[in-house]
Amino acid sequence: MKTSFIQLITGTNTTAESVSVRMGKHSLRVCFAVLICMGSSVALTGNHATATGTAAPILVELFTSEGCSSCPPADVTLEKMDSLQPVPGAQLIVLSEHVDYWNHDGWTDPYSSASITSRQNSYVRALGLKTAYTPQIFIDGTAELRLNDPAQASQIFQKAVSVSKVPVRITSATIEGNKPAIVQGTIEAESGPEQHSADVYVAVALDHVESQVSDGENRGRHLVHVAVVLEITKVGKLQKGKSFRQDFRVKLNLPHTSSSDIRIVAFIQETGPGQVLGASLRKVEMKR
Repeated sequence: MKTSFIQLITGTNTTAESVSVRMGKHSLRVCFAVLICMGSSVALTGNHATATGTAAPILVELFTSEGCSSCPPADVTLEKMDSLQPVPGAQLIVLSEHVDYWNHDGWTDPYSSASITSRQNSYVRALGLKTAYTPQIFIDGTAELRLNDPAQASQIFQKAVSVSKVPVRITSATIEGNKPAIVQGTIEAESGPEQHSADVYVAVALDHVESQVSDGENRGRHLVHVAVVLEITKVGKLQKGKSFRQDFRVKLNLPHTSSSDIRIVAFIQETGPGQVLGASLRKVEMKR
């Protein structure tokens, strides 16, 4: 099995030294090989659970762009992670975060933002990496996942599943209107005495979007995305040894073409940005 993975990887040219990551003609097959590897290798570690006894939530953040020709295979991989949930004992909570530094190259990504670019750069500094690039994936805020290295992916997910997580709950969530839309709800979390203080965030994302790209590197391509982040907002701080309960209210300017339902992801992350200590996902239907 490992030999076939290596054969699939041969010929790819994925480096962190360039903004555009050229994944080669085998890129899509490499992405699916990673998924298969995660499903088979991580299973060997057994199932690990959160403090509540459920599947361990793992936050998967993909930094991507519709202006980057190397990104569509990674977008597909993220969708497969979301739909197939290939890691036993884990719930992969995915976020597609669109950067804005490709917008000068002929196509303006309608889901891109400077704040997402800033978040990616913060990860690069915190983890001591050489540079930001697309597509770039971070797991639970502590590890960079390399899509052309199934063995590395397996090790990262094995470690992520083994870590005990802080229970996080989105106890209520609603969305009203669309110009602008108001997303509001309540987050609750618990903290054990061994936990450090950490920040509590809410990410609001479109569940599913499709784009027909008319210019730039992906000209003529029909792109599909899941969990496309519109806003990430800090809503409070979880103090060591204390429980947390906080209402949130986020105002959104939805893309005019959007008819997608909304995903709300609440996550607790050490300052840095650092390790994600817990996460939760809730979907909210848009009123048609």
